[in-house]
Amino acid sequence: MSSKDSKPQVLIVDDERNMCELIETDLRLRGIASRWFTSAADAIEALHQENFDVILTDVRMPGTTGLEFCAQINALRPDIPVIVMTAFGTLETAVAAMRAGAYDFITKPIEMDLLSITLGRAIQHRQLTQQVRLLELNQESTSSFGEVLGQSPAMRTLYGQLSQVAASDASVLITGESGTGKEVVARSIHAGSRRSNQPFVAVNCAALTETLLESELFGHVKGAFTDARGERRGLFVEADGGTLLLDEMGEMPISMQAKLLRALEERKVRPVGSDKESRFDVRVLAATNRDLETAVAEGRFREDLYYRINVIGLELPPLRSRGTDILRLAEHFLKQFATNENKPVTGLADGVAEKLLGYSWPGNVRELRNVMERAVALTRYDKITIEDLPEKIQNFRGGTIVIGGLDPTELVSMEELEQRYINHVIEATGGNQSQAARILGLDRKTIYRKLKRDAE
Repeated sequence: MSSKDSKPQVLIVDDERNMCELIETDLRLRGIASRWFTSAADAIEALHQENFDVILTDVRMPGTTGLEFCAQINALRPDIPVIVMTAFGTLETAVAAMRAGAYDFITKPIEMDLLSITLGRAIQHRQLTQQVRLLELNQESTSSFGEVLGQSPAMRTLYGQLSQVAASDASVLITGESGTGKEVVARSIHAGSRRSNQPFVAVNCAALTETLLESELFGHVKGAFTDARGERRGLFVEADGGTLLLDEMGEMPISMQAKLLRALEERKVRPVGSDKESRFDVRVLAATNRDLETAVAEGRFREDLYYRINVIGLELPPLRSRGTDILRLAEHFLKQFATNENKPVTGLADGVAEKLLGYSWPGNVRELRNVMERAVALTRYDKITIEDLPEKIQNFRGGTIVIGGLDPTELVSMEELEQRYINHVIEATGGNQSQAARILGLDRKTIYRKLKRDAE
């Protein structure tokens, strides 16, 4: 790594010795150190022994071409920017260089002043990238928040939000696809809050009828209904001083929503069958995999309740968008279940990681947990093999938006292509039309109209 006290170091690769010497001499006069080689193989060997700030390579060389060399460097040392130089300054060559991982592109005959500027920009880029990496390494201990795990950019952003949310006492609406870990996030918020020593109580609003949900939340007196053989305290009272999670909030009947809104606004509840009210001090967290904005627009969810529970909104990323977090979570679950089962399973065999990363995970973290529990139970080896995975993961092929081939008879209209992409985005967002609208830059009504047109 270069520092402020050392000269930048450039690796020059060109099959023409005279060109290498010319560039080396000019760079030395500008205070830039360099080494040159006339073959890609020798340059690769030097990379294993020395450190360089930037690589300058010709695009046409015997044996390994500059583009092939560029791709090798991108795989071997992606931290080093590569500048490709060529006498064939076409757009196609530039695009090919960028696809091969090049940082920049410069044409021959070389203008030395322009080359110096380009190299300086690449060196500055690398130094900045290294500084960012150092910051990331310093933060790598922050790979979790409570029980929430992961190091992907989306999760790091979430951790920062969770730290602020936990310190607050405001109501929080946690959204995300089914299985993304909404209850785990809610428990972590509670654990990091000033209420952590008080009760954490969760209720699944979708699992109960309206009558039972009202009784569960507010309590009831003896004889309030047929099975009310005794008095019962509601969950608002049980959670007093602590946190109440209203899970699957989007499934709550609209008539029950009115009663809940009143309780939240007045901070008191009246048990079913009673004429007395009890005050409570509870922080309310709500979770849903439903698109509540669309539900409000369609009259299925009260707008006033939506704003009451959505003081702070947290959207959990789907597992498919979390990159290598999939592998971190898989290893975490593997160790957990190997310990529970007392089996000497220590890791993943070749090819398993690729299968896990390539799968779309519609069931998110919950599905991954289930897959790893199954794999640990079934495996006969000390590592999880591809055969231990469900067939749907073994045989999974990622979805694509087909626009037709090169045959003009196979090509589709812009209207058809637009329709396919809208459907693709809606599928990718788990049917969340509000999120899809934000991605597409359309309003929900426009999306609804286009989907309706497609269905006709």
